[in-house]
Amino acid sequence: MSPTPSNRTKRSIKLANIKTIRDPRETVTFSNDLVRSAKHEVLRIYPSISQFYRQVCIGVLQIFREALERGISVRILVPGDRHEIDKMVDEVEFGLPKLDIRSLDKSLRTQMGILVVDRKKSVIIELKDDTKDSFYDAAGVAAYSNSKPIAFSYASIFETLWKQGELYEQSIAYNAMQREFINMAAHELRTPIQPILGLSQVLLSEKMDRERTEDLLLVITRNAERLQRLVEDILDVSKIESQSLHLKMQKFNLTALILSILSDHKNQFERQQGHSKKLIFTAAGKEEDVYIVGDMKRISQVLSNLLSNATKFIEGDEGEIVVSAEWKEEQEGEEADKKNAEIVISVKDTGTGIDPKIFPRLFTKFASKSKRGGTGLGLYISKGIVEAHGGRIWAENNPYGKGATFTFILPLQ
Repeated sequence: MSPTPSNRTKRSIKLANIKTIRDPRETVTFSNDLVRSAKHEVLRIYPSISQFYRQVCIGVLQIFREALERGISVRILVPGDRHEIDKMVDEVEFGLPKLDIRSLDKSLRTQMGILVVDRKKSVIIELKDDTKDSFYDAAGVAAYSNSKPIAFSYASIFETLWKQGELYEQSIAYNAMQREFINMAAHELRTPIQPILGLSQVLLSEKMDRERTEDLLLVITRNAERLQRLVEDILDVSKIESQSLHLKMQKFNLTALILSILSDHKNQFERQQGHSKKLIFTAAGKEEDVYIVGDMKRISQVLSNLLSNATKFIEGDEGEIVVSAEWKEEQEGEEADKKNAEIVISVKDTGTGIDPKIFPRLFTKFASKSKRGGTGLGLYISKGIVEAHGGRIWAENNPYGKGATFTFILPLQ
């Protein structure tokens, strides 16, 4: 006798296993075993940063580490400050490089934590009292389910919050950068404004000889130029970030430009240092004229930034800065080949080299050592200009001794 439709329906239904756990200690053991059983993925949402810390204290990071070592993806969401979260992890486990932790706005604190394993099994854990020191005192009832639809629903909630956490962390980073920029700009603006105002008042209020007047006017002019450069840098950063940096392309003699900029920097250095410090500026490479198509003013800005940076880090009574421009070796040959070649421009110095702490963020905004002064915008702007030309820029410490070399490549045609 064939089964009736009602019998077939009953046979096709697979009831989900639902388990209520009232003892928090049993909840911890059960959850840890569930993570250990994971085949692909573990998703964890903590209701508060305090509850996350309580679990850290009872060894949950070790369970996650074991999962990572088995190749399991582990992602965690915690409402709270990211730096505070990272500090908790580092103090206990000295960092988990493959563990993805994302912070959420504190307003997203809840009374319920969620654990999802392989999008097939889930546990929700009640936060009974967030003021307690122990996880076992703070946790309430937990409920386990092996229902795939339920687990998938919690995973969908996790993914939504994960994207929201990414936006939250980006906004925090942006606000921190904005505060840093405002503080930097306020300090850098104040530095040249004070001598401009002060010395202008002196010129207006006192009678002095021509030589003394010219000295004060030179100081005022120098600080006014510094103020102008700062304003231009801020405008350039804005253009680069809004992708509105427009290039005025023209064909120009790169060799002549390099020689002109070297001469200007040499004269400027001698005016500032006198005979107290000797710095040799050298143009290396081929002596023939090299013509490229680009924005001559912007390329000049890049070279000036690199030369100013190199000059700043020369220590002692003597030093040398060498600027070279050459075709890539594999492109040398017939004129027809040169049309599609790249020009390699480098600025090499004998200074102190690049600080290892600065190296990872060398071409980002505000990458500077405070004792050296400056806004830390020059290399960021230079990178933006070079990339706008379709080129690339990098830096390295000289392998044989003192100093560093900054190199950028531009399409020759």
